[in-house]
Amino acid sequence: MAYSEVEEVDGYVGNFKVKVRKKARYVREEDCNSCAECAEVCPVVVPDEFQMGLSSRKAVYLPFPQAVPASYIIDMEACLGTNPIACGKCEEACEKVCIDYDMKDEIFELEVGVVVVATGMDVYDPTELDEYCYTRYDNVITSMEFERLICAGGATEGHFVRPSDRDVPQRIAFIQCVGSRNNAGDKGNRYCSNICCMNTVKDTLLLRDHYPDCECTVFYVDIRAFGKGFEDLYMRSREEGVKYIRGLPGEIRQDPETKNLFLTAENTLTGEVREYEFDAVVLSVGVIPRRDSALVKKLLSLSTTGDGFYMEAHPKLKPVDTPTRGVYICGCSESPKDVKDSVTQASAAAARAMTILNAGHVTVEAITAAIDPALCTGCGLCAKVCPFNAVEVDKEKKTAWVVSAMCMGCGNCGATCNQGAVTMGHFTDDQYYAQIDALLDEDAADKVFTFACNWCSYAGADNAGISRIQYPASPRLVRTMCSARVTEDFVLYAFVKGAPVVLVSGCHFADCHYIDANRQTVKRVYRLWDKLEKLGIRPERLQLEWISAAEGQKFARVMRGLEEMRQQVTAEEVEHTKKVLAEEWEKKLAREAKRKKKAEADESRDEVQVS
Repeated sequence: MAYSEVEEVDGYVGNFKVKVRKKARYVREEDCNSCAECAEVCPVVVPDEFQMGLSSRKAVYLPFPQAVPASYIIDMEACLGTNPIACGKCEEACEKVCIDYDMKDEIFELEVGVVVVATGMDVYDPTELDEYCYTRYDNVITSMEFERLICAGGATEGHFVRPSDRDVPQRIAFIQCVGSRNNAGDKGNRYCSNICCMNTVKDTLLLRDHYPDCECTVFYVDIRAFGKGFEDLYMRSREEGVKYIRGLPGEIRQDPETKNLFLTAENTLTGEVREYEFDAVVLSVGVIPRRDSALVKKLLSLSTTGDGFYMEAHPKLKPVDTPTRGVYICGCSESPKDVKDSVTQASAAAARAMTILNAGHVTVEAITAAIDPALCTGCGLCAKVCPFNAVEVDKEKKTAWVVSAMCMGCGNCGATCNQGAVTMGHFTDDQYYAQIDALLDEDAADKVFTFACNWCSYAGADNAGISRIQYPASPRLVRTMCSARVTEDFVLYAFVKGAPVVLVSGCHFADCHYIDANRQTVKRVYRLWDKLEKLGIRPERLQLEWISAAEGQKFARVMRGLEEMRQQVTAEEVEHTKKVLAEEWEKKLAREAKRKKKAEADESRDEVQVS
């Protein structure tokens, strides 16, 4: 469905309902034969977005040469021929009578079983990098603008010219890592954009093929030629006479008369600092997530990494799955990658989608939540914190229930419910209390009690063990699917049982495998710190750490720090904590017993009324 956008996605795996808006083209695509007569008579001229503003288009235009369907579109924001009609020349010129100024957007509602996210990427805007003078000098262009100039279907029909005077440049510089691998300051991104090095190598070979006499110089940090045949292509570029200088320019200035550009750079291999003169400079800009990715994230309840790309369910075992069951990702929506890797991942996403569509049914893991209607009051707190919108609430009947196909078992709702109405399969409250009892019944003062997230912190501990990284023997880990499953009562009960130090650990704040569930972890820990301080207990005895699966070293370092803290906690301090919290715990147990008794009485009364 071309020229359309998804507005709404509801439902769950096998039962998605998608609302799509097909935008009005104002040209009937089934009748248009792309004769271009309408564009020839159109008096409106605007910059062509597809050509990066290097050429112009009319208000009625073909979006790009290979557009499907190959029919024209009217840009109504630029068109003069609407309400009241001030132009209408395109309608008069169209012999096929395709123009329809009254065409309206159409809404389609689709029922689908799975969703594949292949939204692609955008490119970095170097405007904020003032040192490269992109907005000040016409002959400083981006790699995308270079592509449109060198392309046969581009703004100059394949002739690479300087924008300032349309002369063919003889000395061309390429600056790598513009907007990528920037670890200092708030400009650019920290990650490598993957494709820039080989894109520049390809561009230099294109130039040498088109203009054998031109001189190409590449300023780089590292050339990352990692793919099949990439190193051979890189060596071929050097053999063609392309110069590679290891070091990025620190300054660009322009000669006002000739418009030539002077770059000052240090060759870090030789230590030489010198000034270079060029006719044009190409900024090899990096890849960034789609600028509308936040909208797609909200529509499909997806997670994103710290750099803004969508997060996979597991980097090795489920590289195209997402935390939302039935939604798959591929291509540059997941991370920067080249065409070959995008096609490979797209094939994998299609195969994963077919496994569900062909099965005809969905198997749900037994870790999902269940709500006891006898205890539920319909407050809706569980629905508010559910990152997957798996909880539905009936305010009239004052009850809630879980759609199992949407629930991923993070346990956020179970930790939030004040009525004890939510039960997590295989991760029940009673099971956690039993684990706390088992670990702290003997020699509790010698142990560091740790709640570890299944996906990151628990795996980080595993990483430390496999890597033979040394750390103290005091930590005792309890696995949770998410740090958001850790209730305030779990932590307090660990202190009641005599734990000198308690650690709650999970995925990094921006990398939660359950979208944003660990935000609730932070809120609970902050409340606990306030409560402990009011009760006269040192808040620092409760620690919160973000540890990823790859950070075995960090896990060991954290445990060494907690061991030092444990040794500073005195027996008198532990006994005082147990005494203070024991009173609070008895009150809690009394409240729970009273609530359950009332729920049982209400249930019995309902049964009598029915009979």
